[in-house]
Amino acid sequence: MDSLSGKASQVKVTQNKPILTLGCGVEKYGPAGLLVSSADRGWSGLGAELRSHTVGLINWKNTQPDIEICVDVRGSGSVITRRGAGINDRTIAERGTIWLSPAGLQEDFIDISDPVPGMLHIYLSPDRFSREVLGVELDPSVIASLRYENSFRDPLLAEIAYALLSELQAQTSAGRLLAETLASSLAVRLLQHHGSPLISEADLIAKEGLDRRRLARVLDYIEANLEGDLSLDHLASIACLSRFHFARAFKAAVGQSPHRYVSGKRLEHAKTLLARGDQSLVDIALALNFSSQANFTRAFRQVTGLTPGQYRRGVLA
Repeated sequence: MDSLSGKASQVKVTQNKPILTLGCGVEKYGPAGLLVSSADRGWSGLGAELRSHTVGLINWKNTQPDIEICVDVRGSGSVITRRGAGINDRTIAERGTIWLSPAGLQEDFIDISDPVPGMLHIYLSPDRFSREVLGVELDPSVIASLRYENSFRDPLLAEIAYALLSELQAQTSAGRLLAETLASSLAVRLLQHHGSPLISEADLIAKEGLDRRRLARVLDYIEANLEGDLSLDHLASIACLSRFHFARAFKAAVGQSPHRYVSGKRLEHAKTLLARGDQSLVDIALALNFSSQANFTRAFRQVTGLTPGQYRRGVLA
């Protein structure tokens, strides 16, 4: 949602402050209440923060450069009063309640009646609506048609939020790939249900898949770059498809999303590196695109039932 206060008393954000950076709501909400952020994850075009908010209000007066989608992920029961762009909305927040604020918003007022233990703030860059991402050329007015709204419910948007929340709380080795894929799906969903009625679902659905030759090229690239840059951008360019269409075509061809496929491959590669015994655990974690050894250990144990150290000791015994 647009503005949830991170302070117990009145919070005011004045003009001429630095603009909100992607995936970071500190300028808007302050540092208090920030539980976990994607700031150190290397996500492209999309950022997310899990925040708790205390009773109070915020009056945001600055240009918002990114689209912000806020989802109550815990269900607070707080009465949220929100005003901006001619909309005056009063909502009892439940798990899955969503608020949308478009890029370019210049004033935003929110009042919170009771503490909100978990609100996911998603920041989507306008460049997620480009031809390279969606595979269609959109008139700027289409993106501009995204509007400040009353609170609403959207099962698909909520599922995207929960997937991002899961990645924030338990990082995977292909989290950047997941975030970029979800960013494309999020952009499409917003256009279909919260933007210009001139854009139909058929305009955004992939009309071609991955033939055997292009699929082999993508799979070979993944295999050769398990310790390198496996962004959605790179993989889609190898397949000569937009990012959104590539993600759909890859899943249709392989039976798994790019994120799940790469995660599995990197896990197998992690086992190989651990068995060699010549790299530290932290070096292996960083090589496989984890932000820390702790996140690597958590992901490895979730799949294998063993910590990386336990697995290494068992193999080398």
